[in-house]
Amino acid sequence: MPEAADVSLRREVYSVSRLNRAARELLESGFPRLWVEGEISNLSRPASGHLYFTLKDAQAQVSCALFRNRALQLGFRPENGTQVLVQAQVSLYEPRGNYQLIVGHMEEAGDGALRRAFEQLKQRLHSEGLFDEKHKQPLPRMPRCIGVITSPSGAAIRDVLTVLRRRFPAIPVIVYPVQVQGEGAAQQIVSALRTAQQRNECDVLLLTRGGGSLEDLWPFNEEAVARAVFACTIPVVSAVGHEIDVVISDFVADRRAATPSAAAELLSPDQREVSARMRQLETRLRTRLQHRLQRAAERLGWLTRRVQHAHPGRRLQQQAQRLDELEQRLRRGCIQRLTQLHARLGADRARLLQHSPSRLLQNLRARADQLAQRLRYCTGLQHSRRREKLAVLSRALETVSPLATLQRGYSITLNAKDGAVLLDSAQASVGDTLETRLARGRVYSRITDIKP
Repeated sequence: MPEAADVSLRREVYSVSRLNRAARELLESGFPRLWVEGEISNLSRPASGHLYFTLKDAQAQVSCALFRNRALQLGFRPENGTQVLVQAQVSLYEPRGNYQLIVGHMEEAGDGALRRAFEQLKQRLHSEGLFDEKHKQPLPRMPRCIGVITSPSGAAIRDVLTVLRRRFPAIPVIVYPVQVQGEGAAQQIVSALRTAQQRNECDVLLLTRGGGSLEDLWPFNEEAVARAVFACTIPVVSAVGHEIDVVISDFVADRRAATPSAAAELLSPDQREVSARMRQLETRLRTRLQHRLQRAAERLGWLTRRVQHAHPGRRLQQQAQRLDELEQRLRRGCIQRLTQLHARLGADRARLLQHSPSRLLQNLRARADQLAQRLRYCTGLQHSRRREKLAVLSRALETVSPLATLQRGYSITLNAKDGAVLLDSAQASVGDTLETRLARGRVYSRITDIKP
């Protein structure tokens, strides 16, 4: 008994609330944030703005709570039956003792997310004007070559070739092989569109594939493919999936066809209709040619009768005679005019000789010769007089010139520094350089002594 009492004293008793708190802490610390996918059911939207729902799959379900601040960030409206992908923390709702998921992020799973991305891209491209009819190019009525961008092993290319072979087998077809689903398919489609545009082998392009799920058709919903289709200068027909399938390329393309076979019928004329049209045109052409030949024959007959009634030979004879008369009148007129001009030229020549300046020029030339002789005479006389006067002045200058004094043995002494003539010994100093000018040449000397 004492041992039993000791055991009861060591036993730790938890209250229910404490136990739930411990369990909640254990769950929250023991499990990291998890990604869980399931279907929404039992969705509840109380006035608080929180969302409470059950996330279930075929075998199990779990309660979830999405609080108001996180619910406001959702890009879609959750509904019962929506397949979603949530990021949540495992926790415990203590009042009931049930574990639940506290959702921090929710997005649509599977086709739901793809459908939302499809609608968002569709709305954005529509707002940019990529779907406007003004950008659509007309399809050629009779294509010289059709380019098909698709998988070479798919059913779509077989359907297209079967229809073209049946309707108009003369149209050549160039297949640009691409992957039409999976990773890298969109890049291959963009590259094929650019290649077809650079080669310029076709005057219309068919972008096609068979039916499939939204995920299978997703490369044709890529923005890069949509912009490549919009930028293509060659008309593009989009025929993706079945009649109920709609992709972004259908809106951007110049024309949409419900199926690949319908696209082939849209692009190719029916050879039977073309043959019937050709026969109809041939009949119309033959009828018009016959009518035209008949009218030409009637006109030829009328002209023949007119020529016979008024033969142009007579008119030609009259015109020839009239031409001869005009030629004679022209000749007489030219001779008469030349005679008048010749007489006028003689009268003008006589008047010109009467007023000829040759006589005046002779008189002026004689007068100029006389004046030239007088000028030469006066110039020589004046030159002689000036020469005699210069000789007299030269002799008088030589008489008073200091150079004559130098010729008699005298000299002139100057200060070499400033060129001043020395008249007194006081003007010089010992060490000065003197310049002595003789009758012929100059002598330089230095003063060593001065005597007053």
